[in-house]
Amino acid sequence: MAHSKDLLVLENFIGGKFVSCSSYIDSYNPSTGDVYCRVPDSGEEEVEAAVKAAQDAFPDWSSKSPLERSQILNKLADLIEQDLEAFAKAESKDQGKTITFARTVDIPRAVYNFRFFASSILHHVTECTEMATMGCVHYTSRAPVGVAGLISPWNLPLYLLTWKIAPAIACGNTVVAKPSEMTSVTAWMMCKLLDKAGVPHGVVNVVFGTGAKAGEALVCHPNVPLISFTGSTLTAQRIMEKSAPHCKRLSLELGGKNPAIIFDDADLSQCIPTTLKSSFANQGEICLCTSRIFVQRGIYSEFLKWFVAEAKKWKAGNPSDPTVSVGALISKEHLEKVRSYVKRAQAEGARVLCGEGVDSLDLPAGNKKGYFMLPTVIAEVQDESCCMQEEIFGPVTCVVAFDTEEEVIKRANSVKYGLAATVWSSNVGRVHRVARRLQSGLVWTNCWLIRDLNLPFGGMKASGIGREGAKDSYEFFTEVKTITIKH
Repeated sequence: MAHSKDLLVLENFIGGKFVSCSSYIDSYNPSTGDVYCRVPDSGEEEVEAAVKAAQDAFPDWSSKSPLERSQILNKLADLIEQDLEAFAKAESKDQGKTITFARTVDIPRAVYNFRFFASSILHHVTECTEMATMGCVHYTSRAPVGVAGLISPWNLPLYLLTWKIAPAIACGNTVVAKPSEMTSVTAWMMCKLLDKAGVPHGVVNVVFGTGAKAGEALVCHPNVPLISFTGSTLTAQRIMEKSAPHCKRLSLELGGKNPAIIFDDADLSQCIPTTLKSSFANQGEICLCTSRIFVQRGIYSEFLKWFVAEAKKWKAGNPSDPTVSVGALISKEHLEKVRSYVKRAQAEGARVLCGEGVDSLDLPAGNKKGYFMLPTVIAEVQDESCCMQEEIFGPVTCVVAFDTEEEVIKRANSVKYGLAATVWSSNVGRVHRVARRLQSGLVWTNCWLIRDLNLPFGGMKASGIGREGAKDSYEFFTEVKTITIKH
């Protein structure tokens, strides 16, 4: 493919310098279908250099006080915030998400991630116990682990990358990060600010490339004792296999097939707008999105009518248009995959009530080749259907009826995933009962995606291993030592 001069060419960031790579891969603008960026196709050699730089920077960085590290994290947060609009535009163009979503969710959250961990690192305390009869005092001490390998996905690029970098470096580790090769631009932009923020060379290294090459080299590196990964369950299985010989410490945040359970006493005026968001925000490309909606039979037809009517109001188009609520999906392959689920549902006899194959997609001239899809609602799907069992990760949700509390809990739990769930009811007793019995790392009731970063985040079953949050991330990114003193 001939490449015009105006393509953006990214470089790896190793030891505080931008380093070019011997080979590159194309990155597409999802809203136009055109190549607009070249991303390094890094492998073992680049990962080796990055790990070496991180190892060299570790002694000095890990011996800094939490306060010194905190000040640097806050400075970095300020610099990203000053550039918020440029970051939002880049994220929208690179990922396909609407400029509105990038501006109000992605970039502010990336800024907040640094501020949050800059603050929380100052407030951790260690434990101490006394054994008077033995004349002993025991206490614990925590130390950073070393070089952290951080692998982040394409759906919330800077948001999820900073959610890993911030706690890792706040705790005194140095890092080698690998963003998704499909969405690398904002990570590269952040690298330009590290020096100015006072991050010493080698503390944050970013290696761009594919999971198969760069990701694998990072996971297999003997001097990277810890891997934090967000992405698919399939890739996580490979990471576990590859890191087993080295006994690496893993935090894996994986897929979801998240249920919303709507009881007949739910406040639909709150429930419907929130459930539309939880189904279709960021084109449904959020691991916490709702893709199975269980509605109690008494309100099923009313809910469906209202929900579909509102879903049809969501406009797909140029992500930089502020009136657009659905951007482009990440890639042509991903769009085809999401569409194939809708086709399979139809083949199984389910009804597609709006969206894909039902409503026509009216796109501006410049976006005709982009990877767009309308919010799609499917009814009358069997629980065994792949549409109810597998993570689709697109703007597709299935709505089914249920009768009793007991039945819906069983059906909600009948998938291999267990990341998030939402429950809608005005009965407080029921809310607590249902929340306790759902096999889910997070349960929201009468709301969605309200997060307190102090609290644990993560999934059960095939949705992951480990938790992240103020205390959990601190425990993951540090080694604990018990010290006993006899006096």
